[in-house]
Amino acid sequence: MEACVAVEREVEKVLTKFGGINEHASRVLKDVSKHIESIKNELDESPPDHELTPAQSVIVRQAMNRVRETIQRLATEHRDLHSTVSKVGKAIDRNFVADFASTSREEVFSGPEKTMLLNQVICQHFYRQGMLDIADELAKEAGLKTEEGGKEPFTELNRILDCLKRRDLGPALEWARSHRETLEAQNSSLEFKLHQLQFIGLIQKGSSCQTDAINYARTHLSQFVQRHEKEIQNLMGTFLYLPHGISSSPYAHLLEPCLWSEIYETFTRDACCLLGLSVDSPLSVCINSGCTALPALLNIKQVMQQRQVTGIWNGKEELPIEIDLGQENRYHSVFACPILRQQSSDLNPPMRLVCGHVISRDALNKLGSTNKLKCPYCPVEQNPADARLIYF
Repeated sequence: MEACVAVEREVEKVLTKFGGINEHASRVLKDVSKHIESIKNELDESPPDHELTPAQSVIVRQAMNRVRETIQRLATEHRDLHSTVSKVGKAIDRNFVADFASTSREEVFSGPEKTMLLNQVICQHFYRQGMLDIADELAKEAGLKTEEGGKEPFTELNRILDCLKRRDLGPALEWARSHRETLEAQNSSLEFKLHQLQFIGLIQKGSSCQTDAINYARTHLSQFVQRHEKEIQNLMGTFLYLPHGISSSPYAHLLEPCLWSEIYETFTRDACCLLGLSVDSPLSVCINSGCTALPALLNIKQVMQQRQVTGIWNGKEELPIEIDLGQENRYHSVFACPILRQQSSDLNPPMRLVCGHVISRDALNKLGSTNKLKCPYCPVEQNPADARLIYF
């Protein structure tokens, strides 16, 4: 992000300078054109065989010198602009690294089996995004065998999501009714929220649809009273403001567009959970995580090369540093030793001391060289053999 901001600052300088040069050039050229036009009109009024007077000759020479100086000045400003533009390219080269080979491992996707797995992940991503034609063509060219019924769920979900974008709740309501038992087992409120939006749509039409709104509430909302009593009470309160419109009532928040974006996200989350899928495709998660981690990896690689310790990064299944990808990319518990600042692994698991503090096994071995171990966080002395392995 800092790299993008640095380049953006250089681009803004170019745009600002270009705007100033453009404005100045337009003004100067306009003045010169008017001056030359006035001289031309004055000469046109003279007889055909008229010779220039000394004063007129001086005026013409001055006009020519003015034009020449203006052209030279504009050319100089144009050359200065070139240097400013070149700084943008230098800023890009300085802030962005074009060679990412130092942080990649070529053997990861080598071999037909791994290539096939990669193609399957890309193909599934296109299915999830509703790009069925692209996915089918990729599967055909890569020789992938599409499982029976493999793309039908994605086709249906994308069709429903497209309808929600157009504020058409019908397909989503039908899907929620057909999966009601599974959604209730997941404690999902999707079906209620869909009916709520449908009810609000009737309320928005005013007193003319009051009877339809009442019938809809009795038919569809009554079944959710036990779980959503407070929300249904608020919906019923809107009837008091039908004559004057609920847009100027205490229930105006029910008309906010954010409710549609929320139902879009709720449907995506619950539908993916029902199908046993993550909300985001694995491909997008990997790419976003890689983009987040890449700057830190490039920096640590450069430092390791300068200090000639590149052997530390030996291609094992762990990174040389800990990289925080954000809360949204944390899928399981991770323990990092507070002493050695290393993430736990199968060979270096977390160990619980008698006093309750937890450190890694490597730290335990280094601190407990004898039969006595003093906890690094409290004064309790204990036997290192009394530490117990912890499973997250």
